[in-house]
Amino acid sequence: MTRLEVSSVSKRFKKKTALQPFSIKVDAGECIALCGGNGAGKSTLLHIIAGISDPGEGTVRIDGNDLKINRNKYVSSLGYMPDEFFAQETMTVTEFLTFYGTFRKVGQSRIKEVIQLLGLEEKRNTMVKYLSKGMRQRLLFGQAWVANPAVLILDEPTNGLDPYWINRFIDLLKKIKNNGTTILFSTHMMDVAAEVADQVVYMENGCLLEIIKNDHVSPNEFMIALLNRYRQEEKVETTMV
Repeated sequence: MTRLEVSSVSKRFKKKTALQPFSIKVDAGECIALCGGNGAGKSTLLHIIAGISDPGEGTVRIDGNDLKINRNKYVSSLGYMPDEFFAQETMTVTEFLTFYGTFRKVGQSRIKEVIQLLGLEEKRNTMVKYLSKGMRQRLLFGQAWVANPAVLILDEPTNGLDPYWINRFIDLLKKIKNNGTTILFSTHMMDVAAEVADQVVYMENGCLLEIIKNDHVSPNEFMIALLNRYRQEEKVETTMV
């Protein structure tokens, strides 16, 4: 069952084309990793899918609801984690998640559950400004996930996480997608992509270069293949410079 459908979506900023016409279909319970160097168009694509940036051309649908036509139904089906933390730093962890949860009619039992699952229970009454980078990152993920959205959009979600929490995060994403949530995330970490993603989408200069399917038979071998692919791309970019 197709959960997310992106059809010929593109984006220009003045004279610069940030995203060439891009199309992809993602099923319920499927996970897609977007890979590529800086400026590849990953964040631009995620912004469009999340409804933050309007596509110049093309359409995006979640469960048949068009972003441009049925915006309220569309955005109510997704959760979005940006790559930077913008929040009122005098909010506590509980206040922060409650603020976002209120828009989605999420009760306190779910707020407490997310806090516990993200290892923030001891910090639940701590203000955001006193949290470490990794804790802020977990909290930012929590606000995207708190309402159990049908589609979860994550921009560089592992930034700032230590090895322990990267492993915990991988396990959590596996459980979330196994429960039927569609996940799209951008990453420079090939081990995370190899462990979680069902398909890896390589992008460069706003173009879709390649889609690699993951059979999940040997994550280590798949990770090495992704690393080699990624290094080839970086080598080409360096040569061009």
